[in-house]
This record gives sequence, C-alpha cells and structure tokens, in this order.
Amino acid sequence: MFALMWLGIFIFLGVFFSDILDKQNNPNQSINTLTLTNNIKELVLQRNRIGHYVANGHINSQAVTFMLDTGATDVSIPEAIARKLKLKPGPSAIYQTANGPVRVQITQLDKVSLGDITLTDVRATINPGYKSDEILLGMSFLKHLEFSQRGSTLTLRQYPEDDK
Repeated sequence: MFALMWLGIFIFLGVFFSDILDKQNNPNQSINTLTLTNNIKELVLQRNRIGHYVANGHINSQAVTFMLDTGATDVSIPEAIARKLKLKPGPSAIYQTANGPVRVQITQLDKVSLGDITLTDVRATINPGYKSDEILLGMSFLKHLEFSQRGSTLTLRQYPEDDK
C-alpha cells in the first residue's frame, strides 16, 4: 500500500512538471487574436524561457507547433511531420542553413494559420535533416505580416490586403 502511494505521487508529479515544462517551451499554446479597426488582425506572442517564439497553429487544418524564424526563407518542415501532414514533395533544392547546405524538397501549403491569421498557398520546404517537433515558420509566411518585438513579446498584425 505504501509503495502504491509513492507510485501515485511520482506519477502525479511527473504529469504536473511535464505540463509546466511544456508551457515553458511553448507559452503560446492558446492564442487569442484581436480584430482591430479596418479588420486588422493582431496577436501577441510571449517569448519562451530560451528566447524563442513558439506557438501552436495549423497547416492544412492539422494542429502543429511553430517556431517563428525570420532567418528562414520559407516555412521549413521536418520530414517526419511532412509525412504526417501528407504533404506532396516537389522538386529538390539546396538551401543554406546555419548548419551548412541542405537538400530540401519544395512543397506548397494550402493553408497556414497562427491564431486567426490565415494565409493560403504558402511556399514551404520539407527538410530531411531537421529533426524537431517544431516547424520553422519562415518568411514565406511572415513577410505578409507586420511584426514588432518589445521586451518578451512579439506582436503580429495582418492587414486585410494581405489576406491571401
């Protein structure tokens, strides 16, 4: 009985601290988008404990986790996630990354959403060398938004003319 009590305590602590660690890595698990005057959509993201902006979103209506990366030309998707999303790989290309050149496959995303900000026909790459559970949300998406950083927050705005 005593061993079962300790086992229960350890299971509870494991679940409790796992949730805390998830929120530290991704403080933007639930994003609220405001609609301002003139139909401008705005959302504010919080930086995570290591300085990145990580947020939940959707690709082709399937839930994914993004890490915003203004240094990435396109949305970059790990090969394992691309398979789960059933993305069609297109022609290959060589991209320069922080880790050197990498061969990727070009693909097109029908719909990408971050909160209520949604874009269609977004260029992306399938990267076989990128082993992560997060998708790099690069400039092929971000270039359609206005963004500003202040302190530990990043504000993104989508103007109506950029509703693709």
